[in-house]
Amino acid sequence: MSQSHLSAVSSHHGQRIAFIQACWHKDIVDQCRIAFTEEMAKLGWPAASIDFFELPGAFEIPLHAKVLAKTGRYAGIVASGLVVDGGIYRHDFVAQSVISALMQVQLDTEVPVFSAVLTPHHFHSHSEHHDYFHQHFLVKGREAAQACATTVAKLAQVRAGAQASLNAA
Repeated sequence: MSQSHLSAVSSHHGQRIAFIQACWHKDIVDQCRIAFTEEMAKLGWPAASIDFFELPGAFEIPLHAKVLAKTGRYAGIVASGLVVDGGIYRHDFVAQSVISALMQVQLDTEVPVFSAVLTPHHFHSHSEHHDYFHQHFLVKGREAAQACATTVAKLAQVRAGAQASLNAA
């Protein structure tokens, strides 16, 4: 990341981020939170500027995200979860509902919402899949942090420019 980009990302002026995670497969999903927090710190957002929320599953995340967004307290909201095929088709509906609802939250509230809610095609709790997703959530956490910090900074620039235009008019 270039120095000018880093300074634009790290100038968040006391804004806060909400990180919501589902607790199904918590040991895997925790990796996203850990990597997200570490990467955000590198981008100028210390852990003290991030509020963490745990929910039973991914299905509960969108409502929580909307309530948090409507408080006006958060510059961005990150959602993390693992929706797996437990042998019934329900996971497809849950995954689609969660992602669609998260998109709707950000459109309704104008607070960006980032998804690290993953739905593997086939997930089995044996060590190969567990280890793969344990590592993959570290990658997703870093990616979510980069997307969050960059988007929040870019939106702040757009909003500041819009306000300056209104003030000049």
